[in-house]
Amino acid sequence: MRMAFIMFDDMTTLDLAGFHNAVTWLKKRNILENISWDYCADASEVTDDRGMRIRADRVFPDLTAYDLIFIPGGIATRRLVHDPLFVDWIRTAAGVPYKVSVCTGALLLGAAGFTKEKTITTNPLALDELKPYCKDVVQVRAMRDGDVFTGGGITASVDLGLFFIETITNKDVVQEIQLYMDYPYYDRGPLNEQEDRP
Repeated sequence: MRMAFIMFDDMTTLDLAGFHNAVTWLKKRNILENISWDYCADASEVTDDRGMRIRADRVFPDLTAYDLIFIPGGIATRRLVHDPLFVDWIRTAAGVPYKVSVCTGALLLGAAGFTKEKTITTNPLALDELKPYCKDVVQVRAMRDGDVFTGGGITASVDLGLFFIETITNKDVVQEIQLYMDYPYYDRGPLNEQEDRP
């Protein structure tokens, strides 16, 4: 499985890092074969929303070459949904089997047209912004609708990574990776049910 981690200026790095850390254990522990990934961006280096600079492996690659794309959120997503060059680039992932986002990265999946008939989620503070792009919006930590996996806000990225791993492997693998990550929270309630929040 070849994965593209999409990056851009003013992204939230924890959005990317949570999912990334979870799924890359599949290679680190030799759980699945042929796992690889690239850090892909619209420039050779991006600066996140806290000032951290990160180098990209590839600039505007054709995303058809990947099996999974992952899009983080961040304040820039509100601007990028109106950037034809960036959105057209994301659209090259139309045939990619797994389209994944966390937080407001879902806005970019929506702008690319991948969520029109889907039920998806995002950061609880951005649920209304997502409504024009999809069939329905729910407030959960992680969910799947067909080829689209979406996660809630920022730290939900870890849950989304574990949920994705469970989808393509099994619960035993997830529990093994939870031990490596020292992350005991994934089993706390079904992720695909509406969360009641005060």
